[in-house]
Amino acid sequence: MPVPPPAQSRVAFRFGLPPSLGNAPALERAEPLGAFLARALGRKVEVGVAASYEALAKDLLAGRADAIWAPPFVCARVEALGVRVLARGVRRGRSSYRSALVARADAGLTMEGLRGKRVAWVDRESVGGYLLPAAYLKARGLEPAKVFSSQLFTGSYRAALEAVLEGQADVASVFCPPESTGLTHADGVEVVLPGHGGAFSRLAYTEEAPNDGVPVGMGVAPELVGLLERAFLGLHEREEGRRLLESLFAADRFEPAPRMGYRALYRVALASL
Repeated sequence: MPVPPPAQSRVAFRFGLPPSLGNAPALERAEPLGAFLARALGRKVEVGVAASYEALAKDLLAGRADAIWAPPFVCARVEALGVRVLARGVRRGRSSYRSALVARADAGLTMEGLRGKRVAWVDRESVGGYLLPAAYLKARGLEPAKVFSSQLFTGSYRAALEAVLEGQADVASVFCPPESTGLTHADGVEVVLPGHGGAFSRLAYTEEAPNDGVPVGMGVAPELVGLLERAFLGLHEREEGRRLLESLFAADRFEPAPRMGYRALYRVALASL
């Protein structure tokens, strides 16, 4: 695989965000993130939102993006091709999360009543928004394509949850803290739709997966890689960084990502094909 053109050959450093954030909210937060990274890297930074998870990965691999904020499956995919993941998010002291299958609290829906219902997913490469819950269902003999009467891919967690609230779907999935935290699906919903945690009931929790991470392109100069890594690992030390952690990354801080730390997701990906 050819190495993408080096970032230093361009004027601006390009940072990509995933579509799961929702295009409008992500664009609103792009400016402060770009300003923060520009000061950290000492050069102009352009922040953009990818049209899909597939596009997010391809942009990094092709050199159209120099670094990205990526969901775990994208991290696993690019890591397997030799890309380094610099850092991963930490939420409530944990660097892993799980997914919850949810329905409207007033619907009275259970796992036994899923057949014929409509589901709203995030994206086929979203771990919490599709891969983990799909693998959970398949492990119990429930093939999503056969169990559900329709599968809607909405592009973001917010859109998937709103589809359930608005009656366009019966079931959705949302990322939520691991069991060890004592927190529930409602806490995950509150991150995406503040004030609506009580509007959803939980059908099931999935297994856990590593948190989202920051992969960096193979053509980025080592000195820029070092500056970017220090910027993310030190976000929690500054007020500006703490605001970004809360509003954009939904994390408390970043920690160094272990080499090949996303290998556990390959099984989940294969189970969801």
